[in-house]
Order: sequence, then C-alpha cells, then structure tokens
Amino acid sequence: MSVNLLAILPEVLMLVLGILILVLDPLWKDEKRRLNLGWLTAGGLFAVLAISVFLGRPGAEGVLAWGGMIRFDMLAYAFKLFFIFAAAISALFMMDVEGVSRRAEAFVLLLASTIGMSLMASASDLVMLYLAIETTSIPLYVLAGFLLDDKKSVEAGFKYLLFGAMTSAILLYGLTLVYGFGGATSFDELGKQFASPTPFSIGVLLLLVVGLGFKLSLAPFHFWAPDTYEGAPTPVAGFLSTASKAAGFAVLARLFLTTFGSTAEQWQMILAILAAVTMILGNLVALAQKNLKRLLAYSSIAHAGYALLGVIAASSLGVASAVYYLLAYILTNLAAFGIVAIVGRTIGSDDVRAYDGLSRRSPYLALAMLVAFLSLSGMPPFGGFVGKFLVFFAAIQAGWTWLVVIGIVTSIVGVYYYLTVMKYVYLYRMEGEDEESHPIAISRPHLVAIGVLTLGIILVGTILIPWFGLSTDAAAILFVK
Repeated sequence: MSVNLLAILPEVLMLVLGILILVLDPLWKDEKRRLNLGWLTAGGLFAVLAISVFLGRPGAEGVLAWGGMIRFDMLAYAFKLFFIFAAAISALFMMDVEGVSRRAEAFVLLLASTIGMSLMASASDLVMLYLAIETTSIPLYVLAGFLLDDKKSVEAGFKYLLFGAMTSAILLYGLTLVYGFGGATSFDELGKQFASPTPFSIGVLLLLVVGLGFKLSLAPFHFWAPDTYEGAPTPVAGFLSTASKAAGFAVLARLFLTTFGSTAEQWQMILAILAAVTMILGNLVALAQKNLKRLLAYSSIAHAGYALLGVIAASSLGVASAVYYLLAYILTNLAAFGIVAIVGRTIGSDDVRAYDGLSRRSPYLALAMLVAFLSLSGMPPFGGFVGKFLVFFAAIQAGWTWLVVIGIVTSIVGVYYYLTVMKYVYLYRMEGEDEESHPIAISRPHLVAIGVLTLGIILVGTILIPWFGLSTDAAAILFVK
C-alpha cells in the first residue's frame, strides 16, 4: 500500500462510511432508522479504528505525503485514533437524542468533522491546515444548532458560528502573514525563515494564539463555550469539548514547535499567561454553576489550561504528557457528558439538584459518574491523575514552577465542586419521592458507551506503559533534527 494512501487511510474509510449511511438511510423504515444509523456509524468507526491500528501505523521518523501537504507520523496517528474513538462513542450517545437519532445527516456531519480533525492533526502545510480547520468547524456549527425546535440549541449554533467565523478570520490573517513574510506554506520551510525572533514574529504569534485559543476555549477566548455546551445536544457538547479541543492541541504543538521552535521563549510566555488565567477562571467560575452542563463547560476550560502546560514545556516529555493528558481527558469528559445525556433524557433537567438520590435510582450510573468526576479532579488511580501528574512534572522540569503552583491550587478548587456534585448523587434524597420506584433506564447503546469509557478511565490510570509509549512516540517526532 502506497504511503499516500496510508497517510489518509482513516479519512478515506470514514468517507466511504458516510456515503454508505446516505445510501442506506432511505431504505430503512422510520422505527428502524434510529438503531440502524447509530450502530452502523459507531460500528463502522470502531472498524476504522481497528484497521488503522493494524494497517495504518507509520514509521518512527514519519514521512511527507501528498506533495508535502500531509505528514504521516506518530503524532498524527495517535490523535487520529483519539478522534475516531471519540466519534464512535458520540454516535452511540446520539442514538437516544430526540430529533437527532433518526437523522442520517447528523451522523454524516459527525463523520465529516472527524475527517477534518484527522487532517488537522496531520497537516504540514498552511493551506491544508486552514482547509482542515474549516472542514472540522462547519459541521460542528450545524450540529450545535441541530435541534431547531429548541431555542437554546439554535442559540448555541448561532453563537458558535458567529464567534467561530470571527476567530477563523483572525487565524487566516495570521496564516497569511506567515506566508507573506516566510515565502512558503510548508511548516518545515517556514521554520527556517523564522529561525530568529523579530518584533513581527510576536505579532503573528498573537494572531495565531487568538485563532487557536478559540478552538481550545482558552481564556479570554472561552466566552462561546458555556452557552454552546449548554444549548447543543449533549453528545455534541461532549464531542466538542473533547475531540475538537484535542485537534486544536495537535495543531498548536505541531505548528509552534515546528515553525516557531527557534523562538520558543516568545510564545512560551504568552501561552503561560493564558494557561494561568484559564486555570483560574475556569475553576472559580465553575464553583458558581447550578447547571451541570455549564459546570462541565467551565471545567473543560480549566482542563485546557492544564493540558497547555505540556506544550509550554516545549520538550519531548512535555508534549508526551499533553498527549497522555488528552487521552485521559477524552475518556473522562465523554463519560461525564454521556451520563448527563442519560440523566437529562429521563429527568428532563440538567440542574445539579436533579441528581439528588441518583445512587439509589441507578447505582451503576452513579458509580460511573463517581469514576469520571474523580478522574476529572485528578484523583488516583484514574487516568486524570496520571495525566495531571505528567504535565506538572514536565512543566517543573522545564522551569515553569510558578505555573505548576497555580495548577495545583486550582486543582484543589476543582476537587471541591466535583465532590459537591457527588454529594447530591450519594447523600441527598429526592424530595417527597421514593428513589427506588423511579429508576433511570439506560439503553443498550448508552450502556456500551459508559462501560467502555469507565473501563478506559481505569486502564489509563493503572496500566501506564502502552499509553505512555504511544504518547512518547507521538511527541518524539517533533524533536527529530
């Protein structure tokens, strides 16, 4: 199999899967469409994941493909696996969302966005990078506002679209300046042109940080996230907060370390300030939230700050720790939003107090929620603890001790509001109701998704070697001279 085909094998397979969904959709009756669409999408994505694992692994040093537009290396490979897995789990959660589950276009949009994310992770050219970002973003704008009968969903879609279009224009302007002054679009060639710092390079970096900061929901570019996550269909919000964020980190690491690696001191301080503000703001504002989706939105903002520590370290260990952190975060936040989707569908509310007595209404769901929230708070032996330990260690090793101190203090704040939610789940009772007589039904797709995610959170936190090996291989490619 040629290198060009291997480099885009997951994208080609997902495109074929999307076409298959559109072809088969008119043949199914309405009552079968929900199950068939969801299982076909999720099953197809897991098949793509398996094929990619066994056939699509690149060499240690990586190669350029498609005329230098795509880099086929371990960094792209690792992130593609993350995106495909997140999309498969999101498809399972989408199967029980009224207004989404019977619409083939929703699943096709999910696939289109995943293809864009995969191209973002492997892009090695400015033109391909921008096209990949737009391919990722446009389907997500539609998915966020997919529920036309829900005012909050429509509002979420419009806000995400308007803010996204504005920051996309800023990013495009920054990329245009990079090309104009660098005289090339290839990351490697541009790295030679920006080998020494100039006042101009600082201005360009600021424009790029604004554009990518929006994708990562870094403060102060986070203002779209809480309203969008609250209004969007819950599985879409989970996909947005995990896969989309991870794609932004893949671009940030590759672009800054490849093109601006020689001027790291300039962008390290910019990102360090943003990371500090993001961790502080995300955790403090989350304390005041009564809606669980908004709480998870601000939690997601804070976690972007933690993951950013690995990139700021600008070392092989730093990038490896960021990749590991994102793996644990994808598993954990998908589980958290999946549980919110299940409970919200049954109770009809995302208010924190709606979770009173959940441990007696659905003991296993409450246990999965406990695992997810303890992982988000950074408690051992779950994946979130290992990821947070690694990024803190990498940052200290690189000399960013003050930033780690902020991270530790804000993590303690995070523990408080995560455990406050669990207090309602385990210690409070439904007012005037018998919890046992009001169980929460969990459909088979949701059961599969929650089971896989819960197991994944535990495995990533207890069996480190395979996951850290993948993360280390992914990071190493950025530091090959």
